[in-house]
Amino acid sequence: MVKPKRLLSLLLRLIAFGATLAAVIIMATSHEKGSFFALSYEAKYSDTPAFKYFVIANAIVTVYGFLALFIPSESPLWRLVLALDLVFTMLLISSISAALAVAQVGKKGNSSAGWLPVCGQVTKYCNQVTGALVAGFIAIITYIILLLYSIYTFLNSLLGKTPCRLSSPGI
Repeated sequence: MVKPKRLLSLLLRLIAFGATLAAVIIMATSHEKGSFFALSYEAKYSDTPAFKYFVIANAIVTVYGFLALFIPSESPLWRLVLALDLVFTMLLISSISAALAVAQVGKKGNSSAGWLPVCGQVTKYCNQVTGALVAGFIAIITYIILLLYSIYTFLNSLLGKTPCRLSSPGI
């Protein structure tokens, strides 16, 4: 039988794995042809370095998340998993920050720089990018919760304490 602590960790890791995988697939398949006056162009994620960084970072975290599913919590490698959770959470945060900045310029433009918004011409592409960013945010939130839970569990085992009970023994 699976322990409740392991089950919660496994569930959070599955959610994070699914979210990062979805972010990669949605962003990597985002492309659309559009036209602006007489100019025809194709919008795709690979045209933007920030979107490529987002896909690569999420792909790395997806592979890591898959491999971490198979490491037993009693293994000495589990301390390494805790450290890698922190590193990959920061990687996800930096990649979504870069992608979100570019997506904002694509949606709203920048009148000071003379950049026009493009989402009016390529709405399917912009909707896919938005979907990938939402999946990325779900992954980040899940990894932060997983990281906090792992730190809590690690510190309790390190200090030899049991988790505190929410109800008093007399009730």
